[in-house]
Amino acid sequence: MRKEIAVNYEGKKCYSITLNSSFSYLLDDITAAIGTDTTKKVCIVSDSQVANIYLNEISELLHKQYAKIFSFVFEAGERSKNMDTVQKLYEQLIINKFDRHDFLIALGGGVVGDLTGFSAATYLRGIDFIQIPTSLLAQVDSSIGGKTGVDFQQYKNMVGAFYQPKLVYMSMEVFQSLPDEQFANGMAEEIKHGLIKDDTYYTWMKENRELIWQKAPKTLIGMLDIGCNIKRVVVENDPKEKGERALLNFGHTIGHAIEKLSDFRLYHGECVSLGMVAAAYLSVKKGNLTNDELHDIEQVLTTYRLPIRISGYDAREILETTKSDKKMVGGKVKFTLLKRIGEAYSDLSLTDDDLLEAIHYVLSE
Repeated sequence: MRKEIAVNYEGKKCYSITLNSSFSYLLDDITAAIGTDTTKKVCIVSDSQVANIYLNEISELLHKQYAKIFSFVFEAGERSKNMDTVQKLYEQLIINKFDRHDFLIALGGGVVGDLTGFSAATYLRGIDFIQIPTSLLAQVDSSIGGKTGVDFQQYKNMVGAFYQPKLVYMSMEVFQSLPDEQFANGMAEEIKHGLIKDDTYYTWMKENRELIWQKAPKTLIGMLDIGCNIKRVVVENDPKEKGERALLNFGHTIGHAIEKLSDFRLYHGECVSLGMVAAAYLSVKKGNLTNDELHDIEQVLTTYRLPIRISGYDAREILETTKSDKKMVGGKVKFTLLKRIGEAYSDLSLTDDDLLEAIHYVLSE
């Protein structure tokens, strides 16, 4: 089974997202996006976990078309997502004489995709790159839309660029090696898409939990087709995050703060889940959602093995950390709330007391 989603930029097709049951179409899709010139050099960027599983398979496929295949593998984890790793990648590209004729492949999760995209955007002022996301989180979120970046000190994604890939290739094979906790990590973003844009999709995920957890390729391609199209429409309407795209930050403001304060020990999706609960709570306080709807959201997150409460954190420290986020506007936190399930909006009116109340809600035992 296979589906293709065209992503447009400034009114023209920019790249394709292809949803595939396996890697069998990978070389065809790459040559369609990049070209068949056998003199092109390829550098596959991956992390130490993903490389052990997929690097050889992808390299062998590419060798059928391209003669010079290189790899750059860094230690898995958010702590590697920094300029030190980028500089080491630059050095390898320079040593192997990569030029604008050549291209990079991001083989891995969100850290790999963000770091590779940023490196591609800045090396020689821009060379082509392809995304092969190997986690659900990367497939539904970071691989789509051209946002790239690395962390600066403790500040997440503070240094980056908007830079579009030439192709995003998603294989359902990766879910056979993906741990359940990482699958749940990605489901947080899928649930978010339903909450902000499509109540029918949200209801479908609520009613088909068991089928989704079976991870059958047909089910997952169907799910990703909807989720990726939701994000596609948003990023097409707002490629540089000046308006509608900010709605994708639902759950991320408080979620990112918790993620930073955990020293990235908590998964991104776990933190977004907590942030969505806080944002839904504030949506109740604004009179937009009912308490029953808040509890329904909490129940759906729980059924996907995502946390809705956490302990061991200081509410004021979380609040102050939200203010170091790049989503600040004129000294105020730009917060995404729900008008209703399936429709989100940006709010600049929340006070510190409002935010503290929501933070305390998710900190309660």
